[in-house]
Amino acid sequence: MTYNFYINGRMKTVSLKVDDSIFGETERILSQINKSRNRYINEAIAYYNRVQRRQLLEKALKKDSDLVKEDSLTVLKEFERIDYVD
Repeated sequence: MTYNFYINGRMKTVSLKVDDSIFGETERILSQINKSRNRYINEAIAYYNRVQRRQLLEKALKKDSDLVKEDSLTVLKEFERIDYVD
């Protein structure tokens, strides 16, 4: 099966092998909604890209947070000590 995709406003052709069960389910859904197969697949890929970007950002933020965790705890302890001096 071959599909066309747009990249930077330009259409790209992609050959895609789809499991029979996924293809069948997709065709059943498409028969019930008013959307072309190409539009449906483009939207699915765009959605999956957003999910993946979110997961990559979450992973990067966790890594950055772990890097500063010890320093943050040290600073917090210093502030707590300052409060007790007054």
